[in-house]
Amino acid sequence: MKALDIKLNEHFGGKVVRKDLTKLVKGNAIVPIYVLEYLLGQYCATDDEETINEGVETVKKIIAQHFVHRDEAQIIKSNVREKGSHRIIDKISVKLNDKEDQYEAYFANLGLSRIPIADAVIREHQKLLSSGVWCILTLAYVSTDEKGTTPWVIESIKPIQVSLTSLEEYKEGRQAFNKEEWIDVLLQTMGLNPEEFTFRSKLLQLTRLVPFVENNYNLIELGPKGTGKSHIFSELSPHGMLISGGEVSKAKLFVNNSSGEIGLVGYWDVVAYDEFAGKTKNTDRGLVDIMKNYMANKSFSRGTQVYGASASMAFVGNTDHPVSYMLKHSNLFDALPKAYYDTAFLDRIHAYLPGWEVQKLRNDMFTSDYGFIVDYLAEILKELRKEDRTNEYAKYFELSDTITTRDKTSIIKTFAGLAKIIYPHSEMTEDDVRELLDFAIECRKRVKQQLQKMDETFEEVDFSYTNKSTGKVTSIETLEVLEHSSPPSFDLSMEQNSDTETPEIATKKEPLKIELIGGQKIIRDNQTGISYDKLFGAYLIGATDIKVIDPYVRLPYQLRNFMELARLISEKKDPEAEVRLHLVTSNNEDYIEGAKDAFEQMTYSLESIGILFSYEFDDFIHDRSIELDNGWKVILGRGLDIWQKTGGWYDINEYIQEKRICKACEITFVKS
Repeated sequence: MKALDIKLNEHFGGKVVRKDLTKLVKGNAIVPIYVLEYLLGQYCATDDEETINEGVETVKKIIAQHFVHRDEAQIIKSNVREKGSHRIIDKISVKLNDKEDQYEAYFANLGLSRIPIADAVIREHQKLLSSGVWCILTLAYVSTDEKGTTPWVIESIKPIQVSLTSLEEYKEGRQAFNKEEWIDVLLQTMGLNPEEFTFRSKLLQLTRLVPFVENNYNLIELGPKGTGKSHIFSELSPHGMLISGGEVSKAKLFVNNSSGEIGLVGYWDVVAYDEFAGKTKNTDRGLVDIMKNYMANKSFSRGTQVYGASASMAFVGNTDHPVSYMLKHSNLFDALPKAYYDTAFLDRIHAYLPGWEVQKLRNDMFTSDYGFIVDYLAEILKELRKEDRTNEYAKYFELSDTITTRDKTSIIKTFAGLAKIIYPHSEMTEDDVRELLDFAIECRKRVKQQLQKMDETFEEVDFSYTNKSTGKVTSIETLEVLEHSSPPSFDLSMEQNSDTETPEIATKKEPLKIELIGGQKIIRDNQTGISYDKLFGAYLIGATDIKVIDPYVRLPYQLRNFMELARLISEKKDPEAEVRLHLVTSNNEDYIEGAKDAFEQMTYSLESIGILFSYEFDDFIHDRSIELDNGWKVILGRGLDIWQKTGGWYDINEYIQEKRICKACEITFVKS
């Protein structure tokens, strides 16, 4: 086991499970992960391999014998009749039959309806009155000649839900982990492999949890298909309800005027709308008006009576165009149905998650390591809803006076939600606070920027804050605006020093003069549009002796990066000149033979384009740089490895650097 898995089992024994086990037990059962992990938590919440194997077999048997498949419903009914009673797992919803003055249960898979259920059960588990809850129950069959009665009897019923253990115990356990470890634990709990995500990508995933820890929080995420936008809301928690955006009605969501029944917002912590986008979708304009009022005031009305509720709203859907197209020709809300394409409605959104930054899920992005039983985490998140962390940023920072009340509320709710998720024990440094505040501001600014494009009456807002101890003012910009601004924003951030020179680059028309300056270029997590040429191509001009120091040039993608640098050097050099290119790297016995073979092949290959390549191994190097004999040194914060993994041979990102997603790093230019 990995060190993190061992540590997690040590501090949260009995509350964690190996995440690959759900695939082993699921089979063809169409059942949420939290149901499977509830069962795995009963039998496999351990790191003992023998116990795990036995537990997996037990859970498999339970699923095989008790889970109700729709196509086997008649067989299950027959078993109940023959045996007298049988334990089953099914999704149950309950309605009040006011004519008979009794509650009646409806079975989603078994197909039974109007089965009487005791009032005491409903008082204890009111969510049964909504759209359905997965339950373990004992169903009996009692033959009767009495007319109008049913032979089916619910003997016992228990919603699948972990009983909450101490929140204080959870917070105490958190103290044993640093920030990076804890974030990785949460990613693994969500079934994801944290090694495949940058810090910003991890934040995007964790922000999907904010509706579960913040009351009345409104989140939207629009992006390409296949990025797992709706997975969290359908699989992670029994306190969230995922519904199709086309199936929403006033009665289902808020209150049924005919029966007086309260809708989903009265029973669930989170109501998520799947497939929310789609310009041609028909939408009830009256529903949008009720939603606007609820999202702003946390209440809705039926006649003269006003109801309050705390359910958060999450809207997820697919975009129709690339980000660059939307920014230039329309806006980031372009894909929404006409009725929701309403600035008053959209202004109630607290955060817009950039779904286009989330990579499409590949097999290697899922984990087989340990994480919390998702139902356990769901109960913890529900308890954390009771806490208020919205003002913790104010200890260190002060938001700009131009930020409106609605903008401020949005920012601090996103900040508070992430603080509860990552720092439930409330121990945060100034840098920790700044990190979350920057991200929260960006999520709200994304909303406001689009509203200003849609409606000129929305005024410009200065999304900045002041550090109380230093007086430094920091302005926040959204990543997509940075990427698609012209010229690239990282060029604008260069701080010029006194040493400059202006080389001439010959073109067919006339020499183009580029002023080289010392300073720094900062690349953010998930930024695109970056290439070696844009970063430091001009600094290579005129250099005939180039030394690259990078300890990690050994794996296939790292060797690819180095060859791409060599290609750039060949493009920048005088066609008649030779350039000496020397690589200093480190290696170990697992990779050294393969690296030597690759470097030897490079030597012959590069010689044909006028590059004399040589290399050496040095196990004591740490810094990363490119030293040039034209007087410049480029200090590479991450070395040549500045991009996240691509999707492989059939991913266009493999071939175009500007299309790849970056890791956060800094590039510094020094004149020697």
